[in-house]
Amino acid sequence: MLTIEWSLASGWEKPCIKPLENLSLHPGSSSLHYAVELFEGMKAYRGVDGKIRLFRPTLNMDRMVRSAGRATLPCFDQNELLECIRKLVEVEQEWVPYSTAASLYIRPTLIGTEPSLGVKKPTKALLYVIMSPVGPYFASGSFNPISLWADPKYVRAWKGGTGDCKLGGNYGSSIYAQQEALELGCQQVLWLYGEDHQITEVGTMNLFLYWINEDGESELATPPLDGIILPGVTRQSILDLARNWHLHIPTMENGPQLTTRFLNKLSDIQYGREDSDWTVLVS
Repeated sequence: MLTIEWSLASGWEKPCIKPLENLSLHPGSSSLHYAVELFEGMKAYRGVDGKIRLFRPTLNMDRMVRSAGRATLPCFDQNELLECIRKLVEVEQEWVPYSTAASLYIRPTLIGTEPSLGVKKPTKALLYVIMSPVGPYFASGSFNPISLWADPKYVRAWKGGTGDCKLGGNYGSSIYAQQEALELGCQQVLWLYGEDHQITEVGTMNLFLYWINEDGESELATPPLDGIILPGVTRQSILDLARNWHLHIPTMENGPQLTTRFLNKLSDIQYGREDSDWTVLVS
């Protein structure tokens, strides 16, 4: 794991890579009582050429800085943190699966460690990074349909809130609805917003809709980044690819074919079958 301590008095301390261990926190730490914390989610892939790559990590660093500002946690040098993460993955590179169906999940986390019960901006914080090998997000596979449950009585995020930041409080408060969805035989929650029940996200993910509109045209659409949507890396990548391919919305390609095209392109980049400036080489 990687750990870096911060204090208002001394700033950021020297980064440290060490064996995974439990944290020792004051029981009054602000992260435990007031959810003054955030996290990121990124992956390292072992390519078909044996090289290890990070996929668009600068987007994760940008989002993490925005989340830190919203949570009143200290800002950091994005390039320096990315280099620390790259070094951590290099040290632990044998944990990156030798597979094009798996990857190493990387979880940067920043928590307030202010030893006080006062509701205020923390004067101490801890940034740490842990990792774990992972397979596909859904055990059913990438292209097998999942069932969604929608009920307007639960709201994931709202205007002026923190839905566009990756804060733990956003996820902890969604578990209750997710559990109800499971009890009703569904796999994920389709989050709605507003009096007109706007579709926003699915579970903890962005979503795209492929449909035939009122004029009989095929359209690919995704909710706008209006403050309640988390700016996902995959979401941005799909939009960038669509623009590079000069795909127009509406598009005349059918849904499964278009989805497969996006998946194949992203996988080719992530696993080194195609060179791209979207990846950062680890080793």
